[in-house]
Amino acid sequence: MTSDSAIASNGAAMAAYLGAGIGAFAMGAFCVLNEAGVFAAPALYGPAGGLSGRATFACVVWLAAWLVAHNRWRHRTVAHSPVWLTTIMLTALGLLGTFPPFWSLL
Repeated sequence: MTSDSAIASNGAAMAAYLGAGIGAFAMGAFCVLNEAGVFAAPALYGPAGGLSGRATFACVVWLAAWLVAHNRWRHRTVAHSPVWLTTIMLTALGLLGTFPPFWSLL
């Protein structure tokens, strides 16, 4: 049998949602910054070029965001609606940042 506090705690799951949104946004931001000439990620795998560096940096941001949010929220009950909405918005912005037609607007 589980205690009521274990059932009510959803912070770990909400941290995973938010971390995913932040990671997606980071990927879009790294793509836009690369195309604007502000940030050039190194090619960690030659055939993939700079994409391998941008993807690696975005994964590091995702893991860091997830770790920080998980450590803060793991024993808490977090309202899911604001986290879900924020994750959707960050993911949409991240996707927008990866599309070449968006880069031409810069």
